[in-house]
Amino acid sequence: MEDEPEGPALETLTARLLEACAERGATVATAESCTGGLVAHAITEVAGASACLLGGVVAYSDEVKVTLLDVPRDVLANHGAVSAQVAMAMAQGVRRRFGSDLAVAVTGIAGPSGGTAAKPVGLTYVAVADAEGATVRRHLWHGDRHVNKRASAGAALVMLLERLGEPRR
Repeated sequence: MEDEPEGPALETLTARLLEACAERGATVATAESCTGGLVAHAITEVAGASACLLGGVVAYSDEVKVTLLDVPRDVLANHGAVSAQVAMAMAQGVRRRFGSDLAVAVTGIAGPSGGTAAKPVGLTYVAVADAEGATVRRHLWHGDRHVNKRASAGAALVMLLERLGEPRR
């Protein structure tokens, strides 16, 4: 589980991401469900974002995940929207749609409602995809909706930085 980034931490992570993308000539796309575009928003808060961010999709509904991100219906039916499999399919789908070098996807249950015993509030999957494939991480945040969304966005930025070979600070 990652630390829950607050305030300037998202800006710091984003500034590092934009610097790493600029050094490598890399582009990024986002696919977000529970974060509602917060990852893309954090990236665009820093000047120079247009050199890195190609765009993003807020895929809150399953139908949008299927039609815009090419998440297979059977993956949704078998694993549910909040799953490692869906997060990876979202990341791979948005990467294909935008033609980006990297893509990140976030799906989870921000709260305060919507959780179950099997999938509690705070459960989030973050996936990153590139030409080599996709990786996913499971997180279980314990904050309120605001904190859970920010923690998920921070985890997404951290995974992008790691995929670019940036050391963790």
